[in-house]
Amino acid sequence: MAQNHQINIEILDEIPSIASSPWILSSEEEFISSITKCNNSSTPSPNKLSWRHLKSIVKNKVCLKRIINIANVCFELGHWLSHFKNSMTIIILKSNTELYNALKSFRPIVLLNILGMLIKKVIGNHLQFYAISNNFIYQSQLGRLKHRSTTDAGIALTYFIHMG
Repeated sequence: MAQNHQINIEILDEIPSIASSPWILSSEEEFISSITKCNNSSTPSPNKLSWRHLKSIVKNKVCLKRIINIANVCFELGHWLSHFKNSMTIIILKSNTELYNALKSFRPIVLLNILGMLIKKVIGNHLQFYAISNNFIYQSQLGRLKHRSTTDAGIALTYFIHMG
């Protein structure tokens, strides 16, 4: 017995429109800040670059500006280069495992293009800052947001308990 459900989308008309704002181009500081936190000892990407290599490359201002141009053009065109989509999966053995005859004894790791990962980090940080600064994220949303740690969650929880 199928029921015919009618969706009421008139509620969307009640939401006020907000004027769109232009994308602010990424800056050198955003890229340097994003790459500084990356681990130098991570496994190289499919193009054989590691964070250590990329950190060395961005010290050259001309190279950094070209990387920023690539990122800004990708965002403006709404196109992610196929080169950034290439990945390679490697399988490693889990440590402290005696028998390697079960699938759970192995761990697959997907390696992505390192330059694409950097650009995604910068765009993600940029979008997160924009969303938070424009109150697009509910105040009690704490997971995976900068400056909203488990300590913040604990403080919020303590506050709710005291209020209750």
